[in-house]
Amino acid sequence: MGRQGLVEANGAAARAGADGEAASAEAVGRVLGTQAASPLSFWVGLEPGRVVQLDEVVVTRRDVPGHGPVLVAGVVTAVEARHEAASYDSDVFLIADGALPAAVVESAEVRVTRVEPEVFIPPLPGAVAYRARSADRDQALYFDVMDRRIPMGLGRDGQPLYLNFDFLDGTRGAHVSISGVSGVATKTSFATFLIYSIFNSGVLATEAANTKALIFSVKGEDLLFLDHANTRMDAAAREAYARLGLPAKPFQSVHVFAPPRPGDPNGVPHVSARTRGVSAFHWTLAEFCAEELLRFVFADADDERAQYSLLVGQVAARLRAWATPGGDGGAVTVRAPDEPTGVTCRTFADLVDLIDARLADDATRQTWAGMQVPVGTVNAFLRRLRSVVRPLSPIVRGDLPPDRPHSISTSDAQVSIVDLHNLPERAQRFVVGVVLRGEFARKESAGTARPLLFVVLDELNKYAPRDGDSPIKEILLDVAERGRSLGVILIGAQQTASEVERRVVANCAVKVAGRLDPAEASRPEYGWLPSVSRDRATIARPGTMFVAQPEIPVPLAVTFPFPAWATRPSEAAPAAQPAAQPGVTTRSLLADPFSGLPGADDDIPPF
Repeated sequence: MGRQGLVEANGAAARAGADGEAASAEAVGRVLGTQAASPLSFWVGLEPGRVVQLDEVVVTRRDVPGHGPVLVAGVVTAVEARHEAASYDSDVFLIADGALPAAVVESAEVRVTRVEPEVFIPPLPGAVAYRARSADRDQALYFDVMDRRIPMGLGRDGQPLYLNFDFLDGTRGAHVSISGVSGVATKTSFATFLIYSIFNSGVLATEAANTKALIFSVKGEDLLFLDHANTRMDAAAREAYARLGLPAKPFQSVHVFAPPRPGDPNGVPHVSARTRGVSAFHWTLAEFCAEELLRFVFADADDERAQYSLLVGQVAARLRAWATPGGDGGAVTVRAPDEPTGVTCRTFADLVDLIDARLADDATRQTWAGMQVPVGTVNAFLRRLRSVVRPLSPIVRGDLPPDRPHSISTSDAQVSIVDLHNLPERAQRFVVGVVLRGEFARKESAGTARPLLFVVLDELNKYAPRDGDSPIKEILLDVAERGRSLGVILIGAQQTASEVERRVVANCAVKVAGRLDPAEASRPEYGWLPSVSRDRATIARPGTMFVAQPEIPVPLAVTFPFPAWATRPSEAAPAAQPAAQPGVTTRSLLADPFSGLPGADDDIPPF
């Protein structure tokens, strides 16, 4: 097709079009006749001087008798350039020297995303193909039928891309799975951006104030400054937020929970960089016994495979029945029915010593175990229990001053962050399991899905592994399968989706991939990614994600903007002095004594 033909096509487009949208469209070429076109894909030969990129949206039309103009729209999935008339690889040198005549031809493969109306016929060879703009683009990507949508980033054309909120809030689906290599896939950054977009896009309307987010932070103190402006924000980043229709500002309502500092008799939060707006959390021994939290001490998949899983339940039931409050600080007095006096426990180590003594004694073992248990099983149970004394002692105790708020709650702020990075892995599992169980039970008792609770959990493969069972995995499966109806929405991130329980991933309506390891990208769990997208995911830059949602047949390549909130201490702009709040320690209202000190958290993020 000659240049004049495209000029005439552009002129015709300006005068016609089914919806008048072609008025702003740019003709880029024509449907090829040398490649077979089908209702699902076709090739476009590009006019010299015209270029299209991967992920751009292209539309063409065909007049069909009895149906009128039919729009065929799709996303560019491949772009090729070649010498036409060249027969041998060495011909390229002759052509470059002008000794052999040849033409450079560029073509693009288009994977069809929408046919409107639904008359599934191929576009005709020679039909003019346009770069989709405005309503044509919205129609091609189903944005026109998304009654409630949230911006998730910008496309290759610099225009916003949207996520249908119906597939997030439980209306038609729920949950998000984000996969990618640690450190370069920006999984957590994208998860927090999604939360920010939900809260600030207006999609929640009057529900925004009561909708909550619960974020578990396991990697340093990077997520503890979401309510601080990012000092690295520049004009380009602000422009990106403006295109998305979002304000470029930090989260406005954030509360941080951190474990007590080990050995501190006052239970001061164990954080370094942030000293304002932080509350310490722990569970009293009375709560530990009454709520049968012992099962979350044995939260590894290996524990469920061991022979002592029944013993865990028996001992937990005995503690619930025989433990009574033993003081104002949460201590307990444990007394079996056949014992004249009870034993008071003020620390987790005291409680473990009591259980050890009762199970090791032949006279009391059956009373506590509830059955004839082999000594080897009891010893294995006790070895495992003793190994968690040090990790759990700071967060399970009965020796702190009474009448002090110590529970993790999502009612204090719109975004609640639970800092776990200073806890050993066994303690992290305990906290995640107990908190999720509590929030899920609260939503069940409320009997309504509104207001929504979004749970952001990194390292999902650790908490819901593909093999084995554990109490935490049971809860996450419950969230994945029933959370939609209860308004509990999981946003899970993991390096390897292939190692996550299949039912958890399968129940995620939205699937996201950042930079992938080549071996991981070849796994069947990424079947939702076309082969070309899998290859691209292995070289994706930080900030680029591939997002699949049920309504759009192909995943979209999304670039989300640089965070407007601080992602590490060195980026945090000073915050206004907050007023004293219940549950916030006196120390947290003092000036930060660590400001200005360099540290590992001050490294520039790979973003």
